[in-house]
Parts: sequence; structure tokens; C-alpha cells
Amino acid sequence: MGQTPPLRIALVEDDDGDALLVEELLSDTDLRYALVRCRTLAAARAELAVRHFDCVLLDLHLPDASGLGTVEAIQHTDTHAAVIVLTGLAEPHAGVEALAAGAQDYLVKGKVEPDLLQRAVRYAVQRKQAERANAALQVGRLRAQENARLERGLLPTPILSSPVVSATSRYLPGREQALLGGDFLDVVQTDDGQVHAIIGDVSGHGPDAAALGVCLRIAWRSLTLGGHRDQELLRLLEQIHTAERTGSDLFTTCTLITLDPHAATVRLHLVGHHEPLLVGPDGARVLEAPHGVALGIVPGLGQWPSVTLQLPPTGTLIAYTDGLIEGYRDGGEERLGVDGLLRILEETRESDPGKHLDAVIGRARGLNAERHTDDLAILRLDWAARPARHGERTVPRQAPGHAARR
Repeated sequence: MGQTPPLRIALVEDDDGDALLVEELLSDTDLRYALVRCRTLAAARAELAVRHFDCVLLDLHLPDASGLGTVEAIQHTDTHAAVIVLTGLAEPHAGVEALAAGAQDYLVKGKVEPDLLQRAVRYAVQRKQAERANAALQVGRLRAQENARLERGLLPTPILSSPVVSATSRYLPGREQALLGGDFLDVVQTDDGQVHAIIGDVSGHGPDAAALGVCLRIAWRSLTLGGHRDQELLRLLEQIHTAERTGSDLFTTCTLITLDPHAATVRLHLVGHHEPLLVGPDGARVLEAPHGVALGIVPGLGQWPSVTLQLPPTGTLIAYTDGLIEGYRDGGEERLGVDGLLRILEETRESDPGKHLDAVIGRARGLNAERHTDDLAILRLDWAARPARHGERTVPRQAPGHAARR
């Protein structure tokens, strides 16, 4: 194994006699070092700005600076170098004050031996490295906490009041080491028993797309719980999308799902997005529905048709974003596509919803072999219709756009 590189030490001392003494003491140690001497604070800062140093031996009384301000000036110039302050015999408190100002150690001139200087330099460098590691760890912890808060904003807890319906989701960002992407999803149940869900995909990648996705998800939840529906809801979402996006080229696709678990019906709005899939005992199939334009393509002019479909009394809906189907399959250059996803669903049987989604994603990614990476979101809604219990209040179904009679 090769030797560790020598320590780079800067001696900041204007007194030639004191500087010579320090140089002789260093030569009597076992340290491997390269020494650079500076006579002024300005000269030291100039050296620190262009070269890496492990340690600075600093006199507090220089021609152009004096006192603890010299310690702060060195630290502001180079945050990597350890600082050891050199004090005089007549300065009993200067060393302690220097430690409080951020220095790693202090030595009193005239009371220093080679062994003491060697230990002081080594320990000061180690302490500085430990301080930097702890600071980096703290920054990492704060970033992780912030990312966790952002991730909770992107993947909220579904608001479901009825045991008849369950929601299971998975989210995998495409960017390496990222927690967030431009995909988003959410599920809420309103007082009338309807279960509302959204899954969407902001075009592009990176923090701007992620921020817009979080914004749209929160807006959708608030507007839906506030009673906004269908065309009105989508117009408001498009206004928010247009106001919050960072560039006019950003657009958003999404699918709105309104599930009536008691009547076993689903109402769909496809806003430039994929149709959800219905999974039952007989296999999986696409729920055909008309398409509308993505949000932000023609702001203010978009139309979003809808369709209401009958469902079996018990079943599963799967909604997803591009990242699940745009990967390659079978070792070739053919995309997985919706047909490939349907085959995976046909072949994947798992009673636990979470394990089922994990198996589907694992199968799709295995075929893709990491050749295509994109944000991936998938939502599974399961329902089992049951008749209303005696005394249970039900809300009569009504035609869209008509108010219930009082």
C-alpha cells in the first residue's frame, strides 16, 4: 500500500523568530508534511483560495489583522482546513476564546514540544474531518426529512370511509436517487359514498415537473372535496396547471375515476391519458372511454367527454402512467404496451393487492431490463358491492347535471 499524502500545513506568522521555531519543531516530529509560510492574513487567504490545506497554524497578531477576527477570516476562506491558534504567554484566555470562535486547538508559544505539536496537528485535522462529516450528515438528514415531507405530499393517504372499497398504489420515480417525479395520484371518498380517484403525469422530468404534480394533486383533492366535478373541475385544474407551470411546453395528462361501489358503476374522464383496466375472474380488459385533450395544450379551449360504465359487483380497477408500459419487452426493441400489460395481469395472480402490484411492476421491469426509465405510478381500486343495511342512509343516484329533489 502506498503512503498517505503529506499534510499540507500553512504557517501564518509575521515574526521570523517564532516562524523559525515552529519550523524546527515540525522538523523534529514524525509528521509527513509540506509547509507554506505566510506573513499576513491577506497572503494566507490568497494561498487558501487556490490550494488545499489540511491545517493552518495561525498567529493572532498579524500586520493586517488581530484578534479572533483572524480565525473567522481563515474559516470563511477555507472551510476544510483545521485551525490551530498560536498564542503568547501573556494571552491566557486567547486560546479558549479561539476555540469558541471555531478553532480546533491552540498552542502557547514557548511551551510547545515536538510531540505536543505532532499530536495537536493530527488531532486537529481529525476533529475538523469529523466536524465536516457530522455537518454533511446533518444536511443529509434534513434533506431526507424534507424529501419525506414532499413524498407524503405526492403520495397522500387515501381518504376512504367505507370498507367496501380499498386503494393500493405504488410510485417509482425515474430519476436516480430521486423520491419525486412528475407522476401523481390520489383517492378520496365523499359524503355521498362516491370514490374519486386521479392518476396523472406531468410532461418532462426533474423538480419542476415534480412540484407541478404535487400542486395538481393537492388542488384536485381540495376541489373534489369542495364539490367540484367533471368539466368544471378540469377547467379549474387547467387554470392551476397554466398558472403554476414553469414553461409553456409543460402539459399534464390524467384520468379521473368516479366509482359508485353500491351501484357498481364507474365514471371516467380521460384527459389525454390511458384507459384504466378492469381485472376480474375472467381476466383483464381495457375500459373503453372517449379521450379529451391534455391539460395545458390549448388552455381554456379543452373539452373532456366522459362515460359511465357498469361494473361487476366485485372487481378491481388498475390505473397507471406511461412508465409501466413504455419499457421494452422480451429482450427486443418492441415496447411492452397495453397488450403486454394485459398479458402480465393475466399471468399474475396474487390475492394481496400490494404484493400483486409489486409482482406486476417486477415483471414489467424484468422484461425491460432497465433499458427505459421513467416515472411510474400505478393505482389499484378494489370494491365489493353490498346492499344497504337496515337503517343505513343511502343517497339516490341521479342523472349527471341534475340536482336531487328536496
